[in-house]
Amino acid sequence: MPFTLATWNINSIRLREGLVKRLLTEEAPDILCLQECKSPVDKMPLATFRDLGYGHVVARGQKGYNGVAILSRLPLEDAGEMDFAGLGHARHVAARLEGGVTIHNVYVPAGGDVPDRAVNEKFGQKLDYVAEMRDWFRDNRPDRAILVGDLNIAPREDDVWSHRQLLKVVSHTPVEVDHLGQAQEAGGWVDVTRADIPEGKLYSWWSYRARDWDAADKGRRLDHIWASSDIAGAAHSSRILRAVRGWEQPSDHAPVLASFDL
Repeated sequence: MPFTLATWNINSIRLREGLVKRLLTEEAPDILCLQECKSPVDKMPLATFRDLGYGHVVARGQKGYNGVAILSRLPLEDAGEMDFAGLGHARHVAARLEGGVTIHNVYVPAGGDVPDRAVNEKFGQKLDYVAEMRDWFRDNRPDRAILVGDLNIAPREDDVWSHRQLLKVVSHTPVEVDHLGQAQEAGGWVDVTRADIPEGKLYSWWSYRARDWDAADKGRRLDHIWASSDIAGAAHSSRILRAVRGWEQPSDHAPVLASFDL
């Protein structure tokens, strides 16, 4: 069963309904996983997406914050959610395709601005969230599974515009990178994007604060597609749609895509 999957932090599914519609029309991935939907499920513009052929939806919503959704042209069933770190946030949802592949859509907390849990509760919550992901995947070793989402951590030196300058900046600190690495190892996850594109700078997020984000190009790769080791070899054609960051009233994230031949 070949399919293409995309993941995108949309930063409000209602505000950027038109951008989602454009992506589904122009790129037509079989499955689109969205994070930071900022809407209860019953307020999401799902009818718009159904009209484009995405009639299968599994989602968890929350008013004004968080929220994750999986839109699919392929039949899928709800496979539940996990409340890592007990935050009560809509940050994870899972769906299972007819062929038995489980898709995890995850939105890891950003972690605030100060990388010190003693003075910044949000940073501690982020570390706890990733640690509980690690423990869960260690105890429930994934098989025939894909994990995607805004993990809010850029793990490699070439996943950020300046490794040296960002070592003390939330999203690239050594403790975050270590936590993410442990979660990846615990689940036997393969970083599909970097398996396909092993070398070179690669970003999926550019700050709104930059006057000219494209020229400054101070990006980070915060959005990821992982696959369990038993199906990672079936992944190919990974890419990040940088141009989408330049669309009118964009999200600060760009979509990340990969194809699978399963």
